[in-house]
Amino acid sequence: MSMILFACVVRVRDGLPLSASTDFYHSQDFLECRRRLKTLALRLAQYPGRGSAEGLDFSIHFSSSRDVACMAICSRQCPAAVAFCFLETLWWEFTASYGTTCIGLASRPYAFLEFDSVIQKVKWHFNYVSSTQMESSLEKIQEELKFQPPVVLTLEDTDVANGVMNGHPQMHLEPAPNFRMEPVTALGILSLILNIMCAALNLIRGIHLAEHSLQCYLYLFYSPARTMKVVLMLLFICLGNMYLHGLRNLWQILFHIGVAFLSSYQILTRQLQEKQSDCGV
Repeated sequence: MSMILFACVVRVRDGLPLSASTDFYHSQDFLECRRRLKTLALRLAQYPGRGSAEGLDFSIHFSSSRDVACMAICSRQCPAAVAFCFLETLWWEFTASYGTTCIGLASRPYAFLEFDSVIQKVKWHFNYVSSTQMESSLEKIQEELKFQPPVVLTLEDTDVANGVMNGHPQMHLEPAPNFRMEPVTALGILSLILNIMCAALNLIRGIHLAEHSLQCYLYLFYSPARTMKVVLMLLFICLGNMYLHGLRNLWQILFHIGVAFLSSYQILTRQLQEKQSDCGV
């Protein structure tokens, strides 16, 4: 019988599932364990890097580092060292395949579902390869668990009952903010092209190159305190062109300032999209 039954990768800060193994078990106890795993995933940020939730027939193990956590449902016969060795291997495989920016920008559940094949391969290896072939890896994990034991929970601890969680008032977990901008307009594309032209004309003047590059960034991506940044950037561009009055003619100065005003207007009028309803996964 397999010792590792199910595994998934989640984002720590909000519990968003990023990938998971194919589920072949449909017993009532296992499905209940899956439900509790989802609840626990929402609270991983409260726990240290490693932990286990013990039940009668199944155990949930998790291992997290930075903003990525790997979780597994194992049979009670599965040694903790094997489970954590599996989770650590899975973590390295996932973080080697996907960068932190890619993980941070994921906005829908199971955005990296193609990683399922890797999870299945690693799971099969740990289920069917003898422990003697993994002896060095297991010894390393056993030493780590000896000096830094994982937090131990019960499966009941993962539930939120009567509005109370582990004896504390329930924490309301807000969904990750939606920072997706409205679609780029034709006038916005024109302002981007003009900013790129201005940046190209200022390749030898680093500060002006940075100014126009930042304007492109502010238009394309959401940024806190956007209005203040736009006003300061516009002021710097105007002052910079006044400083270069002796090196540019009037039409060149008016062109750069005009592009700056057009870009500033486009940045300030491009709003965030309204939040769409979450999918029911």
